[in-house]
Amino acid sequence: MTTIDDPVAAAVLSGSTLVREDSAQGRFRVNRDAMTSSEIFDEERRKVFDHSWLYVGHESEVPNRGDYVRRSVGGRPLFMVRGSKTGEVNVFHNTCTHRGAVVCRQGNGNSKTFQCFYHAWTFNSEGSLVGVPDREAYAGTLDMGQLGLARPARSESYRGFVFASYDPDIVDLTTYLADARPYLDNIIDAQRDAQILHGTHEYNMQANWKLLVENSIDGYHAVPTHDTYFKYLADLGTDLGEGVHGEGRSLGNGHAVIEYRGPWGRPIAKWEALFGEDAKPEMASARADLAKKFGEERATLMCDYNRNLLIYPNLIINDIMALTVRTFMPTSPTNVDVTAWQMAPSDELPEVRQRRLDSFLTFLGPGGFATPDDIEALESCQQGFASGGVEWNDISRGMDRNPKATDEEQMRAFWRRWRDQMDGRR
Repeated sequence: MTTIDDPVAAAVLSGSTLVREDSAQGRFRVNRDAMTSSEIFDEERRKVFDHSWLYVGHESEVPNRGDYVRRSVGGRPLFMVRGSKTGEVNVFHNTCTHRGAVVCRQGNGNSKTFQCFYHAWTFNSEGSLVGVPDREAYAGTLDMGQLGLARPARSESYRGFVFASYDPDIVDLTTYLADARPYLDNIIDAQRDAQILHGTHEYNMQANWKLLVENSIDGYHAVPTHDTYFKYLADLGTDLGEGVHGEGRSLGNGHAVIEYRGPWGRPIAKWEALFGEDAKPEMASARADLAKKFGEERATLMCDYNRNLLIYPNLIINDIMALTVRTFMPTSPTNVDVTAWQMAPSDELPEVRQRRLDSFLTFLGPGGFATPDDIEALESCQQGFASGGVEWNDISRGMDRNPKATDEEQMRAFWRRWRDQMDGRR
């Protein structure tokens, strides 16, 4: 195995070697080794995931003191808990400070304390070590104050979205989000009292994680790949004549978005017949309230426009016919675990909620119309890479014009940031 101590190997692993951009020729290429190499995978774990802000969860998932959720964040086990004393949301490394066993062993729940099952060391929800069996055996040398649960180097929240970073020197979260913040603000403000609903989608695909990044903000593939879903919408009575029109944008720091109009209804105040006649006046009222509060221009963006938003490196917010928060983490160069949640206003009409959840399942669910299509496409790409004979992927579409939602500028934004981090730039 090559190591980065070898200058030849280091060059092969560098971002600039793997990502080539020639603006004069309108060419942008990514070497397929970026999708298949174990050495590159190990390097990106260190250079990308250890030096980015990573999504942990949403504050609404832990509404009450003592509520907790367990997560894998950047390949490391963490858990998020609302402190029983302070009411603050805490993020901790999920490891006992005694001998290392995980202390939060359930996916979610409520508890004032977390007891390691190995030797019964006990920590409260603020992270303090509060119980050690047979403490006298330490002859007074055990410093309980120094043995509380460890926190990630940084953790911050932006309007309810909780992130962590393992880099103590990373910029603050607000700065990191850059021009993605206005898009997050529109999503959050449109939801009113937003909450993550109970239940998750969890699935796996045998493909490189960066293929899923591309796919999640790729408007070019929608019509050919998801033809069955569009036919399903037509059968339900959706007027597809409007088509899909929008733009792709780079938002800084690797973040990107496609924002576009689509023919389907949106649970945030874009009514269609599938929501039912009873929901029509309520949705019209909600739209009027948004216009009064935020102005007609922002209200139109909130209500009528869809957006697929990437928060670099691995958080996708699909604000379409349902609002899906999706994160994913690779376990190898050719394998990635995906988790998705649905977000909605707490006071949503039952008939609108039902339609939202139906869309969450029928389009975005692991057994729905879209996700199996995407999994098949990405696994097919991974299989194709094994064939050899072609060294580079081409991501040049739209380089010579103002990028449309069906172009690839949003993917190039991701790859530029990935290139820079793989070159060692923070």
